[in-house]
Amino acid sequence: MAEYLVELYISRRDGGAVESSAAKARLAPEELTLEGTPVRYLHSIFVPEDETCFFLYQAISADDVREAARRAALPFERTSEAVAESKGVER
Repeated sequence: MAEYLVELYISRRDGGAVESSAAKARLAPEELTLEGTPVRYLHSIFVPEDETCFFLYQAISADDVREAARRAALPFERTSEAVAESKGVER
């Protein structure tokens, strides 16, 4: 499965919104997975200076992630495929 970022904007003054959005972002994929569409929530990153919050998911398609975000009522701006590079430890 690929990884996808869901990007939304949250005011830096509204710390509670980050926590409540993350809670909803975790629950929606569970519902979709039970219905036969595998989506997995991985984690979130909040950048207060930019008032931007990112939720990282694993799924077969971006459409599946958008559906999870819609069900979670996340007011997202965009969804993008994410590619992470693993850095090895030098010896």
